[in-house]
Amino acid sequence: MEKFNSEYPIIVDDIVRWGDMDAFGHVNNTVYFRYFEQARIGYFEHIDVMAYMQEHAIGPILAETRCRFKAPLKSPDTIKIGAAVVEYSKHKVLMKYAVWSNNLQRVVAEGDGLIVFVDYHQHKKVNAPEEILTRIAELEQAN
Repeated sequence: MEKFNSEYPIIVDDIVRWGDMDAFGHVNNTVYFRYFEQARIGYFEHIDVMAYMQEHAIGPILAETRCRFKAPLKSPDTIKIGAAVVEYSKHKVLMKYAVWSNNLQRVVAEGDGLIVFVDYHQHKKVNAPEEILTRIAELEQAN
């Protein structure tokens, strides 16, 4: 858990819901992407990306994502979902995620997401705003 806490500047607490499970009695694979989304939005809220998007109509969009399943997660459980930016440039942001199970006391899934920025008025890809990249750098360096 100590390593988990040190790797992720943003950690969101959540629960595993009974409805998250599938017929095989474990959390359905699609649900992990919702967990990652919770952490990604938590990260964006922490660095005020949503406020920037409302003011400038430029914001993030998920271009690609993937998940590696390490152990089956079941309800009831409480989880921690971590998010960190591992690479960024004017063209993209690469975020990594992990889901920690309190019942199993281990990481049960890891993933990543490639994020690009879009001008929502013109509906086209744009460079990541310098202001946002600076906030990412500050958050990651503080961790």
